[in-house]
Amino acid sequence: MPERRISTLPRFLYLNTYAILLLLAGMAAVLVPLYRISMWFLPAQLILSLICLKNSIRLFRSWKDKKRKYAVLMERNTLEFRPESFSEYMQAPCGRLLVRTVLADLDRKDAYPALLKYRKTFAENLKSGCRPVKTVVYIDGKKL
Repeated sequence: MPERRISTLPRFLYLNTYAILLLLAGMAAVLVPLYRISMWFLPAQLILSLICLKNSIRLFRSWKDKKRKYAVLMERNTLEFRPESFSEYMQAPCGRLLVRTVLADLDRKDAYPALLKYRKTFAENLKSGCRPVKTVVYIDGKKL
């Protein structure tokens, strides 16, 4: 049943807002005639456009994953509201849109400001993204 609530055109457009913005930015980057100023702008313009379009496509292709995450959040929070279950999703703009959607369906829109404490600042994200992460692999309960 939660699958049907999220699989609507307005929800698709809302949850893919950033993908749509990147798509439009990529198209706009191609349409601006910077080559008239200098031909040196053309490679940079094409690279910028390709980066925007590639990331837009990547975000659009994550629709199934967004539906799965929606179902997981709905399942975890239907009986008892668990704010910590939203912390992972508060780190990215698309995740925050998903959190808002889940809260709206749970009729808990007022809980969003309290969930902002789980959002890391840009500096914290930058610092944690530049450090190596130690990966531990367990096989048959034994640490390798």
